[in-house]
Amino acid sequence: MNFHLNSSEIDARPIYITGNFNDWDPRDEDFVLQQIDEENYFIEIPDHRLTEKIEYKYTKGGWENGEIDRYGNINPNRRTTKSDKETYDMVERWRINWGPFKKEFFPEIELISEKFYIPQLNKTRKIWALLPYNYHKSNKTYPVLYLQDAQNLFNEGSPFGNWEIDQKMSILAEYGRGDLIIIAIENGHENRINEYILDSDSIAKNAEGKKYVRFMADTLKPYVDSVYRTKPEREFTGIGGSSLGGLISIYGGFLYPEVYSKLMIFSPSLWVNPEYDFPMMNFKTPYETKIYMYGGSIEGSEMTERMKEFENRMDGAENQYSVQFHFKISHNPEGRHQEFYWSQEFPRAVEWLFFDSQEDPKDLAIKAASEKNETSEI
Repeated sequence: MNFHLNSSEIDARPIYITGNFNDWDPRDEDFVLQQIDEENYFIEIPDHRLTEKIEYKYTKGGWENGEIDRYGNINPNRRTTKSDKETYDMVERWRINWGPFKKEFFPEIELISEKFYIPQLNKTRKIWALLPYNYHKSNKTYPVLYLQDAQNLFNEGSPFGNWEIDQKMSILAEYGRGDLIIIAIENGHENRINEYILDSDSIAKNAEGKKYVRFMADTLKPYVDSVYRTKPEREFTGIGGSSLGGLISIYGGFLYPEVYSKLMIFSPSLWVNPEYDFPMMNFKTPYETKIYMYGGSIEGSEMTERMKEFENRMDGAENQYSVQFHFKISHNPEGRHQEFYWSQEFPRAVEWLFFDSQEDPKDLAIKAASEKNETSEI
C-alpha cells in the first residue's frame, strides 16, 4: 500500500509513519518516508505488514514531535483500509518538543511556604503546589506526586535548565490527563547531598536521608492532605526525582510503601549503592508498586546497565518480601544527564504511573479522545 504525504512547513527532520501496524512506535526506522521533493513524501508498506483496518499518524521521530493542525491542535488518527491501496495526506505543522503549549491549560502554581518547617531536620524549605488548571472551579479530589529539586522543575533561571513541568502538565491537561497535584520541594542547596543520601559514607559524612524521607511521609503529606483536595490513599500517591533526587525517592518509596505506590525515577544515582541493598524491611503486606525508570546512554556511570540490574534485583526480591513491582524501563540512546531529557520523559512517566493501568505510554491522548468518540494520539 502506498502513502503519499504533502508537508509544506520547512523542517529538515525525517518523517515517520506509525500506527496499529507497528505498535504505534513513533520512530520505527522501517517506516521512514522517502522525500520526493521539497514538499512531498512517500512510503510503500507491504500488505503483510498492515492490518485490514488501518489507523496511523505521521511524526518527526516521537510523540513530542508529532503532526498538528495550523492552530496547534493534535490531529486525530488517520484511518484507511488495506483495500484502498493509495492514501494522500497533508500535514500543516509539526510539534517541536511537545510545543506549542496552551496557556489555558497551565496548572495553577501556589507557593505553600517560603520557609516550611522540617522538624526532623530542624530546617525550613521552600515548597510549591502545582494544581490542575481548573482546580478552583471543581470539587474533584486528585492524586498527588511529590517531586524533589523544585528549583529545576518549572521556575526560569535555573543554571541547569528545568523540566518545564508546568508546560508538560498543560499538554496532559489538554487531553484529559491533568487531574494531578504536584508538590515540588526545593532542595537544601549546600545540604542537598546529605539530605538525599540515606547512610553516611564517603559521599556524605552526615547523611540525613532517613530524616528527610520521614519528613515527607510524616509531616509534609499530612499537611498537603489537610489543605488540598487530595486522594490520600497510597494507590494515588507518588514520589520522584532525578539523579540523587531519584535515589532518595527510591528510598522514600521503599521505607514508606504504605504511603507511596508510584515511583518516578529519572537517571538515579545508583552508583552510590552498588550493592543494591535497598531497605525492604517495611514490605510486610502484599503491596503493589509501579516504578517508571528512565536513563540515557550518554550519562556515564553505566546508567542503563545499573538500571537493568536494579530491576533484576527488585524482581528477585519479590519472593522474599510481600511486594509486587511493575516496571517500565525507558532508555534513550541519546540521553544525557540533563534536565532537558527529564523534561521530555516527564509526560510519558505521568501517563503510565497515574493514568494507565495496563497500557504502555505510547501517547497521551488515546483514552481521553476515545471518550469523546474519536481516537487520537500525541
